[in-house]
Amino acid sequence: MTAQFPAPAPDLAPAAQTHAAAVGGGKSAISVKGLWKIFGPGEKKIIGTPLAELSRDELRVATGSNVAVRDVSFDVNPGEVFVVMGLSGSGKSTLIRCLTRLIEPTAGEVLLDGEDIGKASMARLRDLRRHRFSMVFQHFGLLPHRRVIDNVAFGLEIRGEAKKGRRDRAAELLSLVGLDGQADRYPDQLSGGMQQRVGLARALAVDPAVMFFDEPFSALDPLIRRDMQNEVIRLHNEVGKTMIFITHDLAEALKLGDHVAIMRNGAIVQIGRPEEIVGAPADDYVADFVQDVPKSYVLTLGWIMREVRPGDPLDGPEFPRSTIIRTAVHVAAETDRPIKVVDGGKLVGMVDRVQILAAIAGFEPGSAA
Repeated sequence: MTAQFPAPAPDLAPAAQTHAAAVGGGKSAISVKGLWKIFGPGEKKIIGTPLAELSRDELRVATGSNVAVRDVSFDVNPGEVFVVMGLSGSGKSTLIRCLTRLIEPTAGEVLLDGEDIGKASMARLRDLRRHRFSMVFQHFGLLPHRRVIDNVAFGLEIRGEAKKGRRDRAAELLSLVGLDGQADRYPDQLSGGMQQRVGLARALAVDPAVMFFDEPFSALDPLIRRDMQNEVIRLHNEVGKTMIFITHDLAEALKLGDHVAIMRNGAIVQIGRPEEIVGAPADDYVADFVQDVPKSYVLTLGWIMREVRPGDPLDGPEFPRSTIIRTAVHVAAETDRPIKVVDGGKLVGMVDRVQILAAIAGFEPGSAA
């Protein structure tokens, strides 16, 4: 189970107060601002009134309407994996459908490279779906009467590209996802994991700017699911696409996400890097989620380091601040000298053996300092 929680991205800051602070001031690949989705009568008349402040149950009783997404805002950096995690009914799947306008939002903005998708005409929306973003679903959605190579090339066919060009591109993508030799088979001749690889190849074939994943691995067996998670990580490292990934599984969220958003009752309760979610949960709800996470597999030395003290020996081992705690265990066990923690070549703190052991035992970061 511990292998489910690999290292997050390096150089992580303390838990951000807002996602805007976490992602910085650069241009976002996707920017979501004040997004709402309400199902029911008078949905557009609720926002901005006292009714919008009611809980889901209270609003349902008062109006017969249901709030699926409540005033959601976040930014996704170019090339990052942004994971939205929540239990059933939290609103995460409705959210991703609003982002792609498979469902029309009640209010708010979704900007793709600065373009407001909500204002796009149907013709422009079709163009965006063909060229700018793609989706991978839980149910693979493969065409059973078409061979694997033609399933992968389907989006290119819809775009009107020539048969040879799209088949060449499809063959290239099949090789990328590890399906060499499977081009002429039919979907029902493949395992579930192989079918999902076909879905990945199909989504990549159109060279989208953003890829959306709606719980794509939840129907797979645990071992196949782990392999597919690793495949997404590998593909992301190779092709560098911006990805928004929906899941109900915390281990999956922490494994895949550069940033993770936790949803509850249609609203986002916390956004942060995996170690921020684990190390500084925003409330009791998030704390309950992460209480069983092996923290030494997620948190970095930066979370447990102490200040450099006068007289500290400086001849001990040295690790970057972004080093996952577990990685430093073997070194800490072999020396009685404190570990030097550096950031950009500068000494920023020290970690003693007792702090390493406390983190492994599950104590709070810094409690042993």
